[in-house]
Amino acid sequence: MTRVVLLGASPGPDISPTGLRLAALSGNPSVSERLRSQLTSMDPRFATIPTDDVASALRALADVAEQATESLFIIPENSVVHDELIYQITKSKRGALALVAKEPRVGVTEDNGLEENGPEDNAAEDRIPIDEAEPEIGMNRVEGLPVRLRVGKSRVVSVGTANHAVTRPNAVALGPLHISARNAPRLAETCRELAAMADRFGADDDLVQLVVFGLVRNGVSVGIRGRRDLFYRRVTTQEEVNEAGAEMAGMDEDRSRLNNAVKGADGFFTTFFVSTYSRYIARWAARRGLTPNQVTLISITLGVAAAACFATGERPWMVLGGVLIYFAFVFDCVDGQVARYARKFGVLGAWLDATFDRFKEYVVFAGLAVGWVVSGNGDEIWILALAALSLQSVRHLLDFSFGVANRRKPPAPLPTTPLDAPDDRDLRQKLTARKVERSQGLRGVLKMWTKAGKYRVVHWARKMIVFPIGERFAAIAITAALFDARITFITLVIWGSVAAAYTLTGRLMRSLV
Repeated sequence: MTRVVLLGASPGPDISPTGLRLAALSGNPSVSERLRSQLTSMDPRFATIPTDDVASALRALADVAEQATESLFIIPENSVVHDELIYQITKSKRGALALVAKEPRVGVTEDNGLEENGPEDNAAEDRIPIDEAEPEIGMNRVEGLPVRLRVGKSRVVSVGTANHAVTRPNAVALGPLHISARNAPRLAETCRELAAMADRFGADDDLVQLVVFGLVRNGVSVGIRGRRDLFYRRVTTQEEVNEAGAEMAGMDEDRSRLNNAVKGADGFFTTFFVSTYSRYIARWAARRGLTPNQVTLISITLGVAAAACFATGERPWMVLGGVLIYFAFVFDCVDGQVARYARKFGVLGAWLDATFDRFKEYVVFAGLAVGWVVSGNGDEIWILALAALSLQSVRHLLDFSFGVANRRKPPAPLPTTPLDAPDDRDLRQKLTARKVERSQGLRGVLKMWTKAGKYRVVHWARKMIVFPIGERFAAIAITAALFDARITFITLVIWGSVAAAYTLTGRLMRSLV
């Protein structure tokens, strides 16, 4: 459950969007009516805060945050936005996430969908290193908002106001802001501090950007994301509404929803040999009412059928078993994609998916071993089968235990600076010192290895070396169809051992820093 906070239109006077109509959309709804209908499913009793008085609005937001027991989603009332964008923002696992746009808008980055600077802007910035740049009051505007954020690749680095300078501002906070439950107390505290100094802000300071300003200076990591292929815009006139409605109607929201159903961190085999088409199977299944659990049962059936084929030990059946285990994995991907596309999540489904992934894998091990024995090749194969099963079981145990321990680990603190500091020099100096400190010793090694991931070869090599489930099922399908069970188990044991050594080394290093 998410607590929704609807802000009156800002900056400037509180322009009620109740009379602004989206004629391009079915039913000719007003901007306010449409947004409220979008938010009702998340929070039927969402809070509404007028923004004509900044101090009062900040205190009201602090009151909501203090009472919140769940995450908060803050959005201006004059927002025209795709449902899918709201969903993606509110499902973020970041402690805080803001929708931002860079200045000027000339392109889209591959990793986060943020607009990049144009060549002239980049050339101008390159002339003076950022460490030598002077803080400034951002006066340029993007979509009516003052450019007063400095954003990096994944988070807001610094924020300014009409009276607080920021070093080389390059972005704006468009409006939507998601705050996790654990950061709600920090939000409340920050809003009260901001309310006490409201007289120091300018008339053009946007309420959301002020909140981000306070959070960043108080050491909260505020992540960023762009609109990517989805729509968001704040409107104040009927002309802007008409433009927004026409632009939004011309965008394919369903395609974005379908693409979002595919995990972004999948392995090499899954990304290039399954997800390229499995998403369309997922959409077909979802539109015909199939549930994720039903798709999971299809995957289990195919896995058991593959094991039965392997158990014959005969070449034609081994080939068929390889094909079936491949499609068992395809439908293993489809069940999660159906859940994400149709937004049908449940504890039972998650448990079934995790449990029967192992079941399919191990029953296939048994089928391969039985097939080898019935072919008259001896019982020694069971040693290899047991080794493969034991290795995989230990790996899953280590994965689970590390995941639990890692979730308990508090995030690394960010430096803070007083809200009344006139610029961000002190904050940037602290960030620089933190960067130097985190570049030494084991942290430095881990950081260097992480940065190496920007090269595609290294990125995919790291994905493959950990021997994820896609690669394991591919290895089983290919080696069983082309060779025999002994080669399959040897492949699983050797590759699995390398993967175990790699992941264990990395996790030990991360545990020590």
